[in-house]
Amino acid sequence: MSQQKKTNQGRRKGIQIMMQLIGLVYSLLPIMMTAIFLGVLGYLCAIFLTILAGFEIINVVFEGTVVSGMLVLLVILAVLRGILHYGEQYCNHFIAFKLLAIIRHKVFAALRKLCPAKLEGRDKGNLISIITTDIELLEVFYAHTISPIAIAVLTSLIMVCFIGYQSVPAGILAFAGYVMVGCVIPLVTGRKGAEQGMEFRDSFGDLNSFVLDSLRGLDETIQYRSGEKRLSQIKGRSDDLGQMQKGLNRLEASQKSVTNLTILVFSFGMLFLMAYQYQSGKVDFKEMVIATIAMMGSFGPVVALSNLSNNLTQTLASGERVLSLLEEDAQTEEVTGKEQTVFSGADAEHVDFSYEEEQILKDYSIEIPRGKVIGIHGASGSGKSTLLKLFMRFWDADKGKVSISDKDIREVNTADLRNMESYVTQETYLFHDSIANNIAVGKPDAAREEIMEAAKKASIHEFIMTLPNGYDTKVGELGDTLSGGEKQRIGIARAFLHDAPFLLLDEPTSNLDSLNEGIILKSLKESCHEKTVVLVSHRSSTMNLAEVVYEMDNGRVS
Repeated sequence: MSQQKKTNQGRRKGIQIMMQLIGLVYSLLPIMMTAIFLGVLGYLCAIFLTILAGFEIINVVFEGTVVSGMLVLLVILAVLRGILHYGEQYCNHFIAFKLLAIIRHKVFAALRKLCPAKLEGRDKGNLISIITTDIELLEVFYAHTISPIAIAVLTSLIMVCFIGYQSVPAGILAFAGYVMVGCVIPLVTGRKGAEQGMEFRDSFGDLNSFVLDSLRGLDETIQYRSGEKRLSQIKGRSDDLGQMQKGLNRLEASQKSVTNLTILVFSFGMLFLMAYQYQSGKVDFKEMVIATIAMMGSFGPVVALSNLSNNLTQTLASGERVLSLLEEDAQTEEVTGKEQTVFSGADAEHVDFSYEEEQILKDYSIEIPRGKVIGIHGASGSGKSTLLKLFMRFWDADKGKVSISDKDIREVNTADLRNMESYVTQETYLFHDSIANNIAVGKPDAAREEIMEAAKKASIHEFIMTLPNGYDTKVGELGDTLSGGEKQRIGIARAFLHDAPFLLLDEPTSNLDSLNEGIILKSLKESCHEKTVVLVSHRSSTMNLAEVVYEMDNGRVS
């Protein structure tokens, strides 16, 4: 079962997600401690601003005296509150954006480890949602969750001691109020909203996928006049998402109402308790007023903590999705530290392979001698492309053995394997960049002369020179300014530039007409003298280049 598609039962609890996310803060702990220290001092300045003002009013009204310098002290506390709050927020956001960069790096490293198997037939829109909006939402956690929790706990403990100094029962009541507002209400609300938050994030990712799919298929949508239907589907999904958001908003509104009501209850409870103790002679008038003012003015930190649960449901859902991606097991692990391997041939022995429940290869064997051009011919779906992916080690065989240079491919350094092989897929992906840079993917440090030589071998050089900017011409998004055949030849040019001894060609002429197919085959024949080539195609004409041709039928060779 994929980590990304965990069942509800398999999902982590909110506290587990939070602890794992907090673990990433370890390297920035000094800054986090500074943020907490500044936050506690800032809240204490705000609280005691009210307390001291109340104390001064009591002195003026009942004793007719003015505390010297009190006004100056109140001004200093007000200014300090602003400065300290700014410092706390600066530290928190520094941590947040620093960690977002670290998490993005980790996510892309994880995708590099998981791909290409991760992207094979997977929901790319959901992956985009994780990389973008889910990671962005974690900013709320790092900037507005971790330190507020610590600040609320420390400030509340200080205030419990202060109020308890006026009256022990009052301190106990204050403690109960802080726990109710800052702990009980958020936990209950968070438990109710956790499932809705995850459902919302998953649905948001699904909508991204649907919109991305719609944009890519825009030509077909227009051609077959299915725009209204597609638009209706997008609107329906958007409306469903809106209803989920309304549900989360209602939960947020009810939580705020309960929080405000609880604060009123405990504030008046403190007033009645202190009034009763005053009448009983257990406290004096100043202690009664100061304890009541302190209680009413000190809910700020726990209210901030309580309000976290409003956004925390979606934030934790995003954290769950990001953590699940980071923890997902790769189909194949990279191999390092082995003896260097030089290519001297390849073979597969009695290989079985399945995509989940669908068996593609069964007891398949083939030998590929060095320096030969081997053709594999067969209908679509017979397992030809899968065989090449096993030689690339995108997957490991379920049974049997795939070998390079008489070594089990699982014992060959991954870096050596990539250096030994060039792989041209059925669909060549072009980046939104120049033609030269797209060819240079095969060798990033290649000189322009090398790029041009590779293009000549792929019979694309003359076409490129007819373009307004030649090799510096932009290919457009997904290479949409080029034809399928032109994109395929750029893919072949990449392979020539990489100049690996083992060349794997998956339907290299599938997007070409007969004339261009002949040109490409002629170029391959002239350019692959000392290379080992595996040429996969359903076209019989393409097999003319091969020295040995194997027929593949439903995962078996003949």
